[in-house]
Amino acid sequence: MAELNSLYREVILDHFKCPRGKKMIECPDVTFEGYNPVCGDEVKIAIKIQDGFIQDVAVNSIGCAISVAAGSMLAELLPGKSLAEAEELGKAFEGLLKGEIEGLPEDIGDLESLEGVSRFPVRVKCAMLAWKTIQHAVGLLKEGTPSKERISTEDATTEASRSEAGAEKHNGANHVC
Repeated sequence: MAELNSLYREVILDHFKCPRGKKMIECPDVTFEGYNPVCGDEVKIAIKIQDGFIQDVAVNSIGCAISVAAGSMLAELLPGKSLAEAEELGKAFEGLLKGEIEGLPEDIGDLESLEGVSRFPVRVKCAMLAWKTIQHAVGLLKEGTPSKERISTEDATTEASRSEAGAEKHNGANHVC
């Protein structure tokens, strides 16, 4: 077990030190920002969609190792998946971290290395920040809502807070064509 924990730590540190998806996407279909007020983690997501499938994902995270690593894993895992697949994967990941389900679909990439976070409830929000942000971005695409918004992990679960988040538009750092 100690060897497995050590391996998982190495995977998380690799994603933290060399995050995948840290880039800009020219003319994304949706951009969305998320933050975790508990520890200060921030993430900016940009997604390019083609024919209902995620063509490219940019995940630019600032924060703790778990938050940055989870965003990196998202950027590695989502290209090529449909919007519905991305949503389901995010829900399954959240269920795993909250102890509501056991195991994830087989093709989960390095996400398995974050399973131990479930033992630390405060850190679950760190691991979920990028995933909550992508879920809201996908929701915006489905609703046809404006593509630039910011959410907090504190208010990411209620419909009322999504309306409040919409009022807090960011300054346009990610240009949408």
